Amino acid sequence: MLEFRYDTQLLVEGGNLDEDTINEYFTNNFKGDCLLAVGDDELIKIHFHTNEPWKVLEYCATLGEIYDIVIEDMDRQARGLQG
Repeated sequence: MLEFRYDTQLLVEGGNLDEDTINEYFTNNFKGDCLLAVGDDELIKIHFHTNEPWKVLEYCATLGEIYDIVIEDMDRQARGLQG
């Protein structure tokens, strides 16, 4: 059984985005692992494993426009089902 079920990925487009600030916010406010927040001040790619992907979406929407959103259920995938 996985501790964090949902593989959450998206892009955030905005202005004055800061990888370090985003990483720190995730670390301090969300339970999860495998965090990746990379990019530049206009576009950030987020990858995060969590049980509460809606919180990730809610936060990222405050940073800018979110798109290319993918949320996959890794538990279903591990059982051979479509995630």
